[in-house]
Amino acid sequence: MSGANQSSVSEFLLLGLSRQPQQQQLLFGLFLSMYLVTVLGNLLIILAISTDSRLHTPMYFFLSNLSFVDICFSSTTVPKMLANHILRSQTISFSGCLTQMYFLFEFTDMDNFLLAVMSYDRFVAVCHPLHYTTKMTHQLCAMMVAGSWVIANLNALLHTLLMARLSFCADNRIPHFFCDVAPLLKLSCSDTHLNEMMILTEGGLIMITPFICILGSYIHITCAVLRIPSTKGKWKAFSTCGSHLAVVSLFYGTIIAVYFNPSSSHSAETDTAATVLYTVVTPMLNPFIYSLRNKDMKGALRKVIGRRTCST
Repeated sequence: MSGANQSSVSEFLLLGLSRQPQQQQLLFGLFLSMYLVTVLGNLLIILAISTDSRLHTPMYFFLSNLSFVDICFSSTTVPKMLANHILRSQTISFSGCLTQMYFLFEFTDMDNFLLAVMSYDRFVAVCHPLHYTTKMTHQLCAMMVAGSWVIANLNALLHTLLMARLSFCADNRIPHFFCDVAPLLKLSCSDTHLNEMMILTEGGLIMITPFICILGSYIHITCAVLRIPSTKGKWKAFSTCGSHLAVVSLFYGTIIAVYFNPSSSHSAETDTAATVLYTVVTPMLNPFIYSLRNKDMKGALRKVIGRRTCST
């Protein structure tokens, strides 16, 4: 955060998604609703998993961690946007902007790693069902999640420190509702070559490696499922992976669209739409995607909701 001393810009202006007052009111209501649904939905997932002993399995352990990360992910950007709207302010301090970017990187990486870990869990469950309990031990699950947090923090720290070394001389307007790395690099009046190179190399490696793991897992899963003789058995095996595949497609599609295109091809409208999808919409949809087609999860959620209703 010492980069603030090297810059003539002490704060940034978050221009938001619209400059029209009527649209701003509509977007405020929409984002507030989506944020509340995100927090409530993911909290219910965590409560259901923690209170139902039948769900104390690796798959649901990873899902509860994903729900926690999604709450944090959405809380990194949306509350600041809502607060700025209420206070009629667009400002965010230099240090606040870098802090927001740090946590955005961290929780993006954690989503990325957890999706990869969950694909490995599905691979073991489908391809090695008889050895599932011996392979997916509690120690291994805890180590995979802990390792993901360590790598995510180190990666976020690297990109935040690289951003802190840049200078911002005149224009401080960010055409976005949070401090994302792409618009910040455009505003910098110093050489951003190192930042862009690290995003495309180290950042690309951080994103692509889990994606390759997911792809490899599903190639093996597909081969194993196709060997199942009955059609019913094939659909049952695929149904355990359908929710995960839906989230993976949405998450990686938007990430690639925003961060791994040449900077010349970026447009503010396209970037904003894509980032809204992965920072706001995906965390909101995850609880629905993972619970609506899962009988055990729906049963646990009914118990949690019923218990809360009775207590009131």
